[in-house]
Amino acid sequence: MYLGTYYHTVEEKGRISLPVKFRAQLGKKPIMTRGLDGCLFIFSQAEWMDFSQGIEETTITKKTHRDFARLMANEATELEIDAQGRALVPEHLRALAKLSKNVVFAGSVNRVELWDRAMYHEYAEGLEKKAEDIAESIELPARKVGADDKRT
Repeated sequence: MYLGTYYHTVEEKGRISLPVKFRAQLGKKPIMTRGLDGCLFIFSQAEWMDFSQGIEETTITKKTHRDFARLMANEATELEIDAQGRALVPEHLRALAKLSKNVVFAGSVNRVELWDRAMYHEYAEGLEKKAEDIAESIELPARKVGADDKRT
């Protein structure tokens, strides 16, 4: 599970240094693709397989499903992580997310999101203003945690 927010910079050549907390989970060849709301998504190989399987299970007879598959897969790329935990963000993805020098890595449960820092703060401010409404609208199920709970 990816949690937390980390501030980093993009090097002149377009390289990023992945936060140490995310490196082991993401593995040596994570998948980066366009995200939603102005960010990029970074998945481990296993999480990308789960995500793409969900896309595959949608019907190809619906145009919106085909379009979403294209949006996510056509922009996807496998990142090469070097010994220092750095990876090159392709130019087309940097442009798509409008990444400046200052970026934010945000853990988002099953993926990491990469944001331009100014865009992230603007988006986060908007979320904060409607946090209660969002929580109410998704109706999370109540979970009991007890002795028989196997989660760690």
